This record gives sequence, structure tokens and C-alpha cells, in this order.
Amino acid sequence: MSLRIGILGAARIAPAALVKPAASVPSVSVAAVAARSAERAQAFATRHGVPRVHSSYEALLADPDIDAVYNPLPNGLHGRWTRAALAAGKHVLCEKPFTANAAEAREVARAAAASDRVVMEAFHYRYHPLALRVEEIVASGELGALERVETALCFPLPKFSDIRYDYGLAGGATMDAGCYAVHMARVFGGETPSVVSASAKLRSPRVDRAMTAELRFPSGHTGRVECSMWSSSLLKISAKVVGSRGSLSVVNPVAPQAYHRLSVRVGDARRTEKFPRRATYAYQLDAFAAAVLRGEPVKTSAADAVETMTVIDEIYRAAGLPVREPS
Repeated sequence: MSLRIGILGAARIAPAALVKPAASVPSVSVAAVAARSAERAQAFATRHGVPRVHSSYEALLADPDIDAVYNPLPNGLHGRWTRAALAAGKHVLCEKPFTANAAEAREVARAAAASDRVVMEAFHYRYHPLALRVEEIVASGELGALERVETALCFPLPKFSDIRYDYGLAGGATMDAGCYAVHMARVFGGETPSVVSASAKLRSPRVDRAMTAELRFPSGHTGRVECSMWSSSLLKISAKVVGSRGSLSVVNPVAPQAYHRLSVRVGDARRTEKFPRRATYAYQLDAFAAAVLRGEPVKTSAADAVETMTVIDEIYRAAGLPVREPS
């Protein structure tokens, strides 16, 4: 059994997120690409060894030799083309954030539930052994009752013409970087929190370049998410979980193949744990193929995405900003 994937858009993330890991996953092949122009698609196909080119997204979805699509389009287009892929009978691996807002995420989740297709949000870190281990430690009770969860993803993006700053394409720091921080807070905190307060630094009147938000979980523990694409926190990728008996901290939970450190402290005992350097994207592709070919469950389902998008919408409202809209 094999899984033939087509790429919707010649996106910069596609080589690292799909093309390269597919070379190490025998059951997966990248079979086609479509882009805004045939020339752009052909250039991508030539550079990355993709055998077929389509001159439109519609043509790729109509291709009977494509089983699934990878959707790395701009945020505001994710929902529209994931629904279109489902209507065409394709499985979907959709880049984060899943949609422009929670209402659209619910629409896509309903379409996914009504189909027999796999829809998976591409939070690749979630499938790496490091993230699974953090979740295991928290669930084991080793740290005691949870008290505080803090997550952060900050990186510099000083190119302000980048589409990630475009409100019309559902851009903003909370959408691009913050969705990771929110998702990690949900996973490591064990629940979906509510937003107590949020404060934004703005790039333009409706678009955040940085955001911090205070959270409260249903069980009573608190949290904080921090994200930025341009702020004094130039590079910060971390997670910290504090319990009544101990704490853990993670450096670079998002891309641990580059570098990582998991430290656990319980009482006077301290330890660090190390994990394989295999790419998060390869683990993610393993999981997507297993879901499509063998019916295995996914951890980042459409229903899970609704929870994340709900928190993101709450953060924008708490910061006095509008929620993003589909493009």
C-alpha cells in the first residue's frame, strides 16, 4: 500500500515539511504539485523531483492518481481548500493554523466528520518522541498536581511585506507563531484553557507582531503563552510545566532535531533526557500515512484544531483585536 500526495501551492515550507521526509518514508510519494501558475509549479517540480505538474489547484484535486493533499497555502485559504479537497475525496494534511478562525474550523471539522477521509493539522512537533515524553511525564503525576504551564515561540521576521503580516490572508504573530504556543499549552496542560487577559504589540492596526496571554485551565492551574515575529524576544522556543512536587522545562520542543533539552526536577533530584534527531516532519508523515493506510488515529485532528482556534480567537478578542477572517 502506498500514499500518493499532491501539494497545493509551491510553498517555501513544502520541501522541509513533505518532500524531504517523504524520501525516508517508503509508503509515501510526492506525486504532483499545483501552483498559482504553471511556470511556478514547474520550477518547484524540477527543483524537488516532483513528477507531475498541474496548472491549478482544481486540476490537482481532480487528479484520480492523487490520494491526499498537503495544504500549505496562506492561513486564510486553508479552510476553503481543505473543504474542496474533502469534496474531491482526498485526505488532507493541512498546515497550521488550521483555519482563519474557530467558526471556520468547526465548518471544516463537520465536513471531515461527514467524510471517510483523514484530516490532520500539521503540528509536526506533536508526533516527536520529545513531545510524547513530556505528555507522559505530566500524565504520570511525577510532577504532582499541575500549577502552571508556560509556552513560547518567538522568532524574528523583519520582512514586514511577508504574507504572515497580512490581515487579508489571516496573518499575525498569534496565528503563525502563537498557534504553536497555544497548542503546546493545551497538550502539556492537559486541557483547553480559557483566556484571562492578552496584550499585543502591533505591526499595523489589526495585525499583531507579538502577543502574550494569561490562561486558566478548567482544573485550576494557570498558564501563559508568548509569541512574536518581531519583538525584543528575538528567539525563544520553550515550554515549562510546574507542579506541586516538581517541574520540567524544554528548550526547542518545536524542532528538537536541531537542538533540544528536556530537564526534570523533582525535589532534590534533577535529570535531563535526550531524544532522536530524526526530524519532526518525518514522524508526522509516518502518522499521516498510518492514519490513511491503516486507520490509525491522529493526535492533531480537525476536532483538536477547533479547540486551538477557539483559544486563538479568545486571545485576539482579549487583546482588543478582531479575529481573522477567511480570504
